[in-house]
Amino acid sequence: MGILKKNPFGHYLYIKKWLIRIFGVLSHRRYRGFNELKIEGSEIIKNLPDNNVLFVSNHQTYFADVTAMFHVFNAALSGRVDSIKNVGYIWQPKLNIYYVAAKETMNAGLLTRIMAYAGAVSVERTWREKGKEVQREVNPNDHKNIGTALEDGWVITFPQGTTKPFKPIRKGTAHIIKQYKPIVIPIVIDGFRRSFDKKGLRIRKKGILQTFQIKEPLAIDYDNETIEEIVEKLEFAIEQHPSFLKVIPQEELEAIEALNKTRQWEY
Repeated sequence: MGILKKNPFGHYLYIKKWLIRIFGVLSHRRYRGFNELKIEGSEIIKNLPDNNVLFVSNHQTYFADVTAMFHVFNAALSGRVDSIKNVGYIWQPKLNIYYVAAKETMNAGLLTRIMAYAGAVSVERTWREKGKEVQREVNPNDHKNIGTALEDGWVITFPQGTTKPFKPIRKGTAHIIKQYKPIVIPIVIDGFRRSFDKKGLRIRKKGILQTFQIKEPLAIDYDNETIEEIVEKLEFAIEQHPSFLKVIPQEELEAIEALNKTRQWEY
């Protein structure tokens, strides 16, 4: 790899590789040490094409979720099955992995700007900004940039657009799926909200079992299924459809959320 080679967004791949290596080494014990990450289905990763793959997942923290995905994906590509044992897999990372993130979040400080260089596709929220509700038209460049990332490699997105559970799926993800026709891989995670603070930068409780389930690709009729049908399919795939609330009582969810707030600064 040439030291001056860039990706479609103008980022030097040599710099991106070293950022992934550094963040990978620094974060590894968060998933295999302080806490344990139980992985299911990582054999699916090995058989995916090099590009036009869209990972859709529920969301629990700003950064710990996507960092875990970088670990799991690269470990799987290096031959590990449902394991991130031995962080050596991060030495030659897959460099065309991207993740969709709010522009507001990625511009918040120096650390997040550095993390953005490692693969963020920043988009403007159309419904919320600086903690306030807004109404904004979708920026067409955001969809175009996600399409560019899909053409180049893999894209991770959290279609609810928030870390709060059981919030509606944003229709923008369904539009992306219909337009670019990617392979769609659902991921369901748990335990991250209890392990980390909301940003996913501070460990607030140790000894938490984190789970990470990779599911088979979704069967989608790109041409004939409606946006609403795709949205509902995504809700079920990442286990965020309202019907799941019948399994987990709302009172229990609220109690868990209240307990998480009291643990915000625990280590």
